[in-house]
Amino acid sequence: MLPPFRSRQEVIIQAPLQAVLTFNVDLTKIPEFHPRVFKVDLLSGTAFRQPGASYQCHFSGKHTCVETDTEIVPMEKIVTLLPEDTFGISKIFNDYRVETTFQKLGEVSTKMEISHYYSTKSLKAKLLNLIAKDKIARETQATLNAIKAAIEAASHTDRS
Repeated sequence: MLPPFRSRQEVIIQAPLQAVLTFNVDLTKIPEFHPRVFKVDLLSGTAFRQPGASYQCHFSGKHTCVETDTEIVPMEKIVTLLPEDTFGISKIFNDYRVETTFQKLGEVSTKMEISHYYSTKSLKAKLLNLIAKDKIARETQATLNAIKAAIEAASHTDRS
């Protein structure tokens, strides 16, 4: 059973679905678009998203998080869990799940959405959700905007 839905952010990328997917399955690209990640360690030995792929993101400062991709639906969806982090989020939201979906809108247009799911069973979780949910949404939208910019810049360069 899925934990409760918390938020969804989206962006329309002016690039074909295949280009958007190719960019997003390459784990080494995360520092190129994630505003706070400067380094990624490939814990499972693969540079590409697949069920069981696990990687550690290093944030500015000394914080890290480990993410694991648990489900890939080709051309449609990537499901990622947050089993551990140094912020303490994974201890409070122990079922944190992120679903990234892709939808072809035309030959050169793709909608990408990131949805967050997690339970708030404890008072601490309810309070953290009140404080953090808007920040999570803002940072996710900033990440999506950066993905859009990187893909569209590469797509423009390819056409030149």
